[in-house]
Amino acid sequence: MRVDRQSKTEKRAKAGRRGGVRMVVGIGAVLLILLGGGTNAAAFLAPECRVAIDIGHSLRDPGAISARGVPEYQFNRRMARLLLGRLQQDPLFRGSFLVNDTGEAVPLASRPAIATARGANIFLSIHHDSVYPEQLSQWVYQGKLLDVCDRFSGHSIFFSGKNGNPTASLQLARAIGDAMRQAGLRPTLHHAGRGNKVLVDRERGIYAFDNLAVLKNADMPAVLFECGVIKNSQEEAKLCDPQYQQRLVEALYSALKGYWTAKRRDFQGFRE
Repeated sequence: MRVDRQSKTEKRAKAGRRGGVRMVVGIGAVLLILLGGGTNAAAFLAPECRVAIDIGHSLRDPGAISARGVPEYQFNRRMARLLLGRLQQDPLFRGSFLVNDTGEAVPLASRPAIATARGANIFLSIHHDSVYPEQLSQWVYQGKLLDVCDRFSGHSIFFSGKNGNPTASLQLARAIGDAMRQAGLRPTLHHAGRGNKVLVDRERGIYAFDNLAVLKNADMPAVLFECGVIKNSQEEAKLCDPQYQQRLVEALYSALKGYWTAKRRDFQGFRE
C-alpha cells in the first residue's frame, strides 16, 4: 500500500509538472500573439524603441529617376534624415539611426543585418516610387527630354510574409496606412497585380511583397514605405516642398509612436 501511495504521489507531481509546462507554453503563445510574432518581449520593457531608417538605394545605384532628372537616392536620404531628426526629438526614439547615410552600395540582405547588430526594434526602408515602362510618356524639362507619368500619385506600403515577424510587420504597415489617411494622404494602387506584389489593403495602400530581400531578411517588424511617385511631375514638386515633407514625417512619426505604444500597452496589460 505504501508503494501505491508513493506511486500516486509521483503521478500527481508529474501531472503538476506537465500542467505547469502547458501553462508556460500557453503564456508564451499568448505573448507571441500580443507581440505579433517573435518580437523579444523584453524590448517592450525597455525605455526606448530604436528605429533603423534604411535609405533606399545608393549613390551608385540611385533607384528611379524623377520627372526632372533627380536620382531617387537624393529624395530618400533627405526624407530619412528629416524623419530621424523628428524621431530623436522624442526620448522614446532617441536611439534611432540611419542605415547607409553615406550612399555606399550596401547589399539589400545586409541592411536588416546592420539594424539587428545595432539593436533596432523596427526596420523602416524609405523609398520614392516610379511607374512601369508602358505607363511612361515624355516631356521636355530645362531643354532635356525626360520620362514622366502624371497618371499615378500617392504612397505605398510593403511588407514581407516571409520575414522574421510578418504579423507585426503587417500591423506596422496598417499603423502607417492609418496615419497617412488621418493626414489626408491617399495611396497609389498602380502596383496591384504586378509581378509578386499583392495588394492586401486598398484603403491603406498595403502590398505583400514576400521576396523583397530588404524585408524578407529582417528578424524584426519591417516595412518599406514609398513616399510618393517621383515620375509624376506634380507629385515630385510636392515631395520637394518642406511643408509637404513635414506632413509625411509627422504622419510616419505618429504611426511609429502609436504602433509601439500600443504594443507596449498590450504587453504590460498582460503582465499585470
